[in-house]
Amino acid sequence: MFVKSITNLFVSYVSMDRLSLLVRVLLMLGLGIPVLRLLRRLFKRVIDGKLSAQAEMLLNRFVSYALSLILIAMILNEFGFKISALLGAAGVLGIAIGFASQTSVSNIISGIFLISEKPFQVGDTVQVEETVGTVISVDLLSIKLKTFDNRFVRLPNENMIKTEVINLTKYDIRRAQIRLRVALDTDLEKLIAVLKDEAVRLPEALGTPAPLVLLDGIKENGIDILYGIWTGTSNVINMQTQMIIALKKRFATEGIAFATPIISLNQTPQANNEI
Repeated sequence: MFVKSITNLFVSYVSMDRLSLLVRVLLMLGLGIPVLRLLRRLFKRVIDGKLSAQAEMLLNRFVSYALSLILIAMILNEFGFKISALLGAAGVLGIAIGFASQTSVSNIISGIFLISEKPFQVGDTVQVEETVGTVISVDLLSIKLKTFDNRFVRLPNENMIKTEVINLTKYDIRRAQIRLRVALDTDLEKLIAVLKDEAVRLPEALGTPAPLVLLDGIKENGIDILYGIWTGTSNVINMQTQMIIALKKRFATEGIAFATPIISLNQTPQANNEI
């Protein structure tokens, strides 16, 4: 009796129209998803190498979302939903969301400015305040960075517009530089000659532009020097290490002394216990 009731319920619910609808929806999904993937691949090949990396990324995502919406709209249409009514509801909902999410809109507008201005591209290394990392994604809402110690950082586009952004890999060469402080009695002419000589000796140092040797100031315990050597952008950190090692050895050989810190001892006068 129970089995007969279940069978009658199934027969009354599953009609030919509903079976036909189910078959059509399954066919749409079975054919539509592979077609969407194929169209995405074709579009990616068409624009590959013709635009900047971030522009290609954004266009690919836009096309992917647009094609997915078309497929969803076709399936909803099969279920009897009126697309015009859905669009009207989406418009009203969009206005409400727009008022509630002004920050997101600001980030989108800022993202468009970043894409058009191109202060950096995917793969560049940038510094934003205290954060330094490689750009792995430029989206409409945010920039994604990967730091040198393998951390993921998300920065809203609005912050990128308002904050100073330093592109560390914009150009092919950079100046690796360190600051030195030598003793006050140092022979400065000899010091300058030694620094310029080491700039020639160091591997991967560029002869042009010329190295920087700047007497940057005089303090109570020594003379400040800004020392810079031009090298390939990817070699800046390694060059700074080479400079420190080479100068420490060369100064010891040439008898050039680094400045000695001044230590101030504040003595508190003792009370006179004499009677």
